[in-house]
Amino acid sequence: MAAKKPNVVKKILEDPSIEEYINIFPNKVGSKGYDAWGFNIKNMKSNMRLAKWLFNDFYKVEVFGLEHIPKEGRCLVIPNHSGQLPFDGVLLAYALLTNPNGPRAPKAMAERFLPSVPFIGNWLNSMGAVIGDPVNCERMLENEEAIIAFPEGVRGSNKLYKNRYQLQRFGSGFMHLAMKHNAPIIPVGIVGMEETIRSYADIKPLAKFLGLPVAPLIIPFVFPSKVYIYIGKPIYFANDVHKEHDIKERVEQVKVEIDKLLKKGLVKREEAG
Repeated sequence: MAAKKPNVVKKILEDPSIEEYINIFPNKVGSKGYDAWGFNIKNMKSNMRLAKWLFNDFYKVEVFGLEHIPKEGRCLVIPNHSGQLPFDGVLLAYALLTNPNGPRAPKAMAERFLPSVPFIGNWLNSMGAVIGDPVNCERMLENEEAIIAFPEGVRGSNKLYKNRYQLQRFGSGFMHLAMKHNAPIIPVGIVGMEETIRSYADIKPLAKFLGLPVAPLIIPFVFPSKVYIYIGKPIYFANDVHKEHDIKERVEQVKVEIDKLLKKGLVKREEAG
């Protein structure tokens, strides 16, 4: 008689280990369990269970360099972006939430259109996603939060499959904020998400009609893919330059460090076969 297949949904909902994480990571919520940006400690349990399944079972994530994440205080965690949907942010956030060196409950800067996406928007919001507005980011840095920001934006998350692991143009907003608020920048390279949801074209007329930044032509399937996350050492930039040319040079320095981490991940994947 064939063995019964495990019930994935039951496994996610009944995972008891999440409770201990919820009890130890720092959070600043009110009496109703919410913070000022919509993070909900009560919903976090079920959300973390799903994130844990994605992390351990679906993507089989390996993380290197978690010791570089400050145990407390403001910081900007800056990764590459890919995969159409922001699952790369979910995996990175879960890695920080369960960091054995000191768990952090990060906030993640999300694209402005994401809150309007049914289910996904609410889920990401309760996990700590915040609309990527500079004012939001400033206030969270002043609140000593760890913030995940994707300077490639939709240019990265919606890049074509043929362009995988080619970093797109970085915005410079994160650098202005890091300098102004004396926040360390933590570069991160994520390998594996480029293959999970594959886009082969951007249908620009459809995007314009729908009022979206992109309308990717994708294979409607989430491919399982082994994911490697490499976290680099903190980089500090003094608030001593003001010309945009100089700011862009510093942005390029961060981009180079992320590219190095991506190459490490690609070599690791090749070695693993």
